[in-house]
Amino acid sequence: MKVFLDTNVLVSGFATRGLCADVIRLVLAEHEFITGEVVLKELERVLKQKIALPTEQIQEILAFLETQTIQPKPKVPPSISVRDEDDEWVLASAMAAQADVLVTGDKDLLDIAAQVRDLTITDPRGFWTLAKKRSKQ
Repeated sequence: MKVFLDTNVLVSGFATRGLCADVIRLVLAEHEFITGEVVLKELERVLKQKIALPTEQIQEILAFLETQTIQPKPKVPPSISVRDEDDEWVLASAMAAQADVLVTGDKDLLDIAAQVRDLTITDPRGFWTLAKKRSKQ
């Protein structure tokens, strides 16, 4: 599967141990990892300002992520309206990358999941369940 990880999943995965860290490892091991330029910019800001990680550690994370598939910021937002403008660009990036799944903890994106065709939008727990079901098939 082509899996697009949102900022909140990456922040949780790199800043703590737990489900999001497990999701990142699973995606790296068994799926195609995708994220977007807009996500990387937000990730850098959050790790610096909210998590207060050292600059060197942030640069290591970003350098690692840049070895994965990075979707450039699309030129136009998606036709589906999202409450937060930043989330529109995350959705547009996932759609432009032709991801199969967008993994996010963002309620605004999860709330519009049924409106988006050809892209499953789920939270980390939902992705974990989906991935484990598919690996058994």
